[in-house]
Amino acid sequence: MNANNIVDIRYQQTGHSTTTNALGMREMQARVFEARNKKYLLVKAPPASGKSRALMFVALDKLQNQGIRKVVVAVPEKSIGRSFANTDLKKFGFFADWRVAPAYNLCDAGDEGSTAKSDRFVEFMKSSSAKVLVCAHATLRNGMKMIDDADFNDCLLAIDEFHHTSADAESGLGDIVRRIINNTTGHIVAMTGSYFRGDGVPVLRVEDEAKFYPVTYNYYQQLNGYKHLKNLVLGYHFYHGSYIEHIGEVLDTTKKTIIHIPSVNARASTGKKYDETHDIMTLIGEKVGYDYNTCVYTLKTKDGRLLKVADLVEDSPNERARIQTYLQRMKSPDDMDIIIALGTAKEGFDWAWCEMCLTIGVRGSLTEVVQIIGRCTRDSEGKDTARFVNMIAMPDAEQAEVKVAVNDFLKAITASLLMEQVMAPNWKFKTVKEENDNDNEDDPLVNTIVVEGLKPLSTEKTQMIIQQQLDDLQAAVLQDDLMLRAISGSTTPENVTKNIIPKVIMKRYPDLTPEEVEEVRQHFLLNTLIKGNNITDEHGQPIDVSPGTIQPRSESEQESEGNRLIKLTNKFINIDKLSINLIDTINPYQRAYEVISKSVDAPTLKIIQDTIAEQKYDMSVEEAIVLFKGPLREWMAKHNGAAPSIESPNVQERELAQAVQILKNQKLRHMMGLDYEG
Repeated sequence: MNANNIVDIRYQQTGHSTTTNALGMREMQARVFEARNKKYLLVKAPPASGKSRALMFVALDKLQNQGIRKVVVAVPEKSIGRSFANTDLKKFGFFADWRVAPAYNLCDAGDEGSTAKSDRFVEFMKSSSAKVLVCAHATLRNGMKMIDDADFNDCLLAIDEFHHTSADAESGLGDIVRRIINNTTGHIVAMTGSYFRGDGVPVLRVEDEAKFYPVTYNYYQQLNGYKHLKNLVLGYHFYHGSYIEHIGEVLDTTKKTIIHIPSVNARASTGKKYDETHDIMTLIGEKVGYDYNTCVYTLKTKDGRLLKVADLVEDSPNERARIQTYLQRMKSPDDMDIIIALGTAKEGFDWAWCEMCLTIGVRGSLTEVVQIIGRCTRDSEGKDTARFVNMIAMPDAEQAEVKVAVNDFLKAITASLLMEQVMAPNWKFKTVKEENDNDNEDDPLVNTIVVEGLKPLSTEKTQMIIQQQLDDLQAAVLQDDLMLRAISGSTTPENVTKNIIPKVIMKRYPDLTPEEVEEVRQHFLLNTLIKGNNITDEHGQPIDVSPGTIQPRSESEQESEGNRLIKLTNKFINIDKLSINLIDTINPYQRAYEVISKSVDAPTLKIIQDTIAEQKYDMSVEEAIVLFKGPLREWMAKHNGAAPSIESPNVQERELAQAVQILKNQKLRHMMGLDYEG
């Protein structure tokens, strides 16, 4: 696969996240069930972590033990409704099974129109016996217009993919949430894999969010606890011209793959989505079959393999309904090989055997990136690696919209950097007093470092932010205009850490006191810096920091542990002497954005372009020098001084041209003061 990996994370395969307890609950589901008595519950957990079943456990308990009359489950699109279909729970130890009457599973109601489904919703709410309904967000919005608020008294509303809600006054879902909170005795369970919309509008108003009890389960806890999946790779692939001409460079037809083509309005699109789908299918293989009942294509590859392919780009209602029904009922890996989609098969789409997500074009929403990655991170037998590859148009100095193109590229890298933060191991930071008090939880997934001068989390609010909402805060900081402006120009580390980050914290949590803001700031910076840097010994060699390897030290261990050093932006600091004063002098985003800090002019763009292209060559600078001093001189002497061409069909000539390009890039970077590793 000709794609550059920017994040490559390996997990321990402990099996914790998929092991069930006596009630048949996985780790995350058990955590949610512990909070089942909360009136408003916010569950933040990655795709494939089991949020739908967690909701079933809580909803059944509320029906049985908490006086709730009815349960309404709302999902963004019909295909996601399969996650809430009838499920046997009693055989695994729970007291009841999850059952949805066919008449009230409105996500499996064939081609019924929106009006019929809204009427069915009203019928359900008026029925004295009906207990559970599953519908799309649109049906919920339409149906709630036809009933009184009082009709939702003593009912539970469960909203899947809760980030579709918005604090904006015009948000239909947001208005429904506020109606239930303010005007009824109803309960709410909100579920999402990414509590960040990406458009700057908060999901909930501050006063409403304060009413929700959050349960957070992060990517690292989930993936580290899988039995089979042990490696997640996030990569990028840059191309010139049309993506159709280059998609074959990254598409591996031996992997179960979802291909997301760009929106017809995106720069990466040709504007002809059906032609793009046809061209991709032609690239995969020859069409040898089409099942009119399921709308599944059979394509024969050049090496003779038969692949089942689904076209979700097709807009025909009948065909779309038949293929979605087929996808919802898949039972084995052999049922599907490749799915081509545009706006579907993202959030909530369950295809456990998916190994790769190939996405064309930059995605402006961080939430969308997280959701797409989640399609391939489900644990299944025989799958040890999941891949997300983003194809992005190469910045070109001749383009009229060159600054926009570069900005898109940087957004993609930003999103990937955030994913790295989300999926890094957890760290807990203690004050010296806390260490002396030996207040230590025995958690194998948490690494502990004692920090001098660290303010303890003194209130329940700051504890909740750091312990349960740190990933959301990280997303907000990375996407905030203040931070983007700061990292695109020159600013001191002290300004970023002491002024800009606190402003973002205050913007997100306006009810915090100055003292609470400072507590959150310090813990936020520590998490960002530690996760973004290498931990090494006194010789610069990496130290194993897998969960449990760094723990509070006993007196007998202090001397040997004193050799542990932490490398922060090229500074080696004794891990026992880590201090807030040190943290305040380091910009946690400086290295990640050092290309951004340069002016966006033609020469710099040329360096970015050539550097990206250079990464496709499997050749070191040392190897390039050897070729330059010997074979290259001989070749040029033989060809009257002409330089070798990178486009030549001759392998040796291309290799010499690569050597020339690598050395040119090195010299140009040095002349412009852009020397940096990688």
